[in-house]
Amino acid sequence: MIVAAAANPSEFEVSEDRPPQALSLAANDFEIFQLPERFKLEEKILEQSWKALQKHAHPDVHVQSNQTAQRLSMQWSVRLNEAYQRLKNPIKRAAYLCELKGQSIDAETNTEMPREFLLQQMEWRETLDDAVTSVQTEDLLRDVRMIKNALLTELEQILDVQNDLELAAQKVRALMFVERFIQAVMLRIDQLDRA
Repeated sequence: MIVAAAANPSEFEVSEDRPPQALSLAANDFEIFQLPERFKLEEKILEQSWKALQKHAHPDVHVQSNQTAQRLSMQWSVRLNEAYQRLKNPIKRAAYLCELKGQSIDAETNTEMPREFLLQQMEWRETLDDAVTSVQTEDLLRDVRMIKNALLTELEQILDVQNDLELAAQKVRALMFVERFIQAVMLRIDQLDRA
């Protein structure tokens, strides 16, 4: 990957076996890292692209530059870090893809889930409430992580093959719940271990 300053200081020139192209702060996350707009991505390539761009954009590189260049460097560094964190996390990446394609996640207002998932949530909560040993909660954590991985696999198919954005948004909301529940289980394990 080649990274160089563009004619406009608020842009970068980035190429990888292609003609250089200017990247704008307003570009979407995938465009910034020159990745296809899809759920499945190579995390190693994302990380390499992020590091290459940060090497050029990082404020430490522009300490001797004028104030405008320093400010733009800071903006680029923040923008790159935000984009990297969003694409690195599969749930955030899926939500971002849905939003990018016009499907709002509405996690705060749309809590509609399939009946089976709601029943599963209730069962998990009861299991967590009844757990008295860290072994019981670790078993629950393992089971919930398996469900999370299955949902992520489904999401890849839904977004990259079927392009069913409404269903993808529903799966993202389910994954957001699962992720929060995993945090609750881990907290309970920690509490039981300290008791």
